[in-house]
Amino acid sequence: MVWPLPRKLESGWMAIGLMPKQLSVVHGLRDRGARPLILQAGSFSIEDLAADGARDLVKRLRLDRYRCETLMSAGEYQLLAVEAPNVPPVELKSAVRWSVQGLIDFHIDDATVDVLDIPPEPGSSGASHAMYAVVTRNETVKGHIDRFQEAAIPLSVIDVAETAQRNIGALCEEADGSGVALLYAAETYCLLTINYKAELYLSRRIELGLDQVFRHEGDAREEVLNRILLEIQRTLDVFERQYHFVVIGKLVVAPEPKDSGLPEYLAKNLDIAVVPLDFGTILDFADGLDPDRSTQWRLFHLIGASLRQESKAL
Repeated sequence: MVWPLPRKLESGWMAIGLMPKQLSVVHGLRDRGARPLILQAGSFSIEDLAADGARDLVKRLRLDRYRCETLMSAGEYQLLAVEAPNVPPVELKSAVRWSVQGLIDFHIDDATVDVLDIPPEPGSSGASHAMYAVVTRNETVKGHIDRFQEAAIPLSVIDVAETAQRNIGALCEEADGSGVALLYAAETYCLLTINYKAELYLSRRIELGLDQVFRHEGDAREEVLNRILLEIQRTLDVFERQYHFVVIGKLVVAPEPKDSGLPEYLAKNLDIAVVPLDFGTILDFADGLDPDRSTQWRLFHLIGASLRQESKAL
């Protein structure tokens, strides 16, 4: 989902979350041979500005100088695993549209479809393999485009959380070539992804989040943590059977707004290493930019989106 921009723009990507009352931005730069750099990260209240607050803020931030992207929210799209069609690359999206038409609850003519390959086992003989199809309604895409046009923001890419999280997971991979699992706990769900050689091999949403954890204390909280643990264990077991050539070296847990006890609980009960994500070990923040862990949690997927590489479409 990319629209060409003709003018000269700043390097890197500006990932933008445009909400009715708030605009969040992360400007990331990822150059070959250098550590990724976050040049800007923050949120701004729109309602505190003039009536045309979004446009005023866009002018102040000079967002017209950047390649801008945004993220769809969880309920706006489906990420479907399908068998990769045996067709030439130019026919791939068309073939995948046929594959997913029976998996969605609206007409395929009303759908926008993009694809994300899952590389097969190295050295395999070209046997069929899986890929992800990202499916959303045309009206959803149009809605994002219209909102950004109304705010005078030059939108060029519409991304999803799974690929944004993949970008961060790729930076967490070790030199030994093992895969890495990355867990992000949102308010109402957890997103678990597994990377191998910088590719997204698995994504799983667990319908339990920090709201459920913080709502309880004592044994009741441990029960929620245990349910998350079981879903992670099941997912890792399925992944091991499906991708036997990938050894997962560790589970990385993304920053949380406050301590939930989840990382410690997982570390105590999983058979693989569980480590908290320290952004300072995988990227740099510009001088004067030191987001606290609550900000890192809130802007987590915008940070990942800002680190996109053109060779890793979406």
